[in-house]
Amino acid sequence: MSCLDSILSAGDPPSGESSGGGQSVNAKCSYGFSSMRGKRAFMEDFYEAQFALVEDQTVGLFGVFDGHGGCRAADYVQKNLFKNLIKHSKFISDTKAAIVETYQQTDSEYLKHENSQHRDAGSTASTAVLVGDRLLVANVGDSRAVICRSGKAVALSNDHKPSRKDERQRIENAGGVVMWAGTWRVGGVLAVSRAFGDRLLKPFVVAEPELQEEIINDEVEFLVLASDGLWDVVTNQDAVTMVQSIPDAEEAARKLTDEALRKGSADNITCIVVRFHNDMN
Repeated sequence: MSCLDSILSAGDPPSGESSGGGQSVNAKCSYGFSSMRGKRAFMEDFYEAQFALVEDQTVGLFGVFDGHGGCRAADYVQKNLFKNLIKHSKFISDTKAAIVETYQQTDSEYLKHENSQHRDAGSTASTAVLVGDRLLVANVGDSRAVICRSGKAVALSNDHKPSRKDERQRIENAGGVVMWAGTWRVGGVLAVSRAFGDRLLKPFVVAEPELQEEIINDEVEFLVLASDGLWDVVTNQDAVTMVQSIPDAEEAARKLTDEALRKGSADNITCIVVRFHNDMN
């Protein structure tokens, strides 16, 4: 397999506010991102948006990583997840299997990397991989992916919360407990049920992603990837409606983060908007 040939990339952790964007060489896909610390004292959101050349095929790689317990896990995942993925021997031939295995590989490597740390840290991940006309969305935690299909919001991920019946059952089957502590939490500690890291909550908190695939056709206009700093205060449909009238992806991403702050989001806020230009020849 050929190595990464990065064409356009974004992903350095912002200390306050940052935004930017880019587009694929054939101009059929463009992206914009916006990230702000918001009302939090520290920034724990990280993001990645890039086009890369893998086996002579241009692919899009987009991700939002929301850290908890510090930024170590989100920083590590942002730097290593996609790097590991494009090296996977089945990245092109069996992309779904490659994504699942790479999530778990990256989690395992992070835990080894963290072996000397005494304080636990973890990170959600919501990623989208564009290979040809296939969009593969993988998720652990409560960052979220939503597409606009013919003007309607369609979620391509399902938040991993301990209150989800199937997640609670999985945790209890593994010997863990879900307790109420202001909200439902794994072991009374963590408000998400899947994440990278969180060594002290293994095997209850796992980094096994749920995947959904979408074929990009004329009905699919754009994708919004965002941390829960957006989704805590903005509905899926409201986000789609706001973005729909803004052709520029970076401007659209900034609109979303600004609106989340205006609506009182108390968290870090990070958004990536990926527009599909299906009318391009």
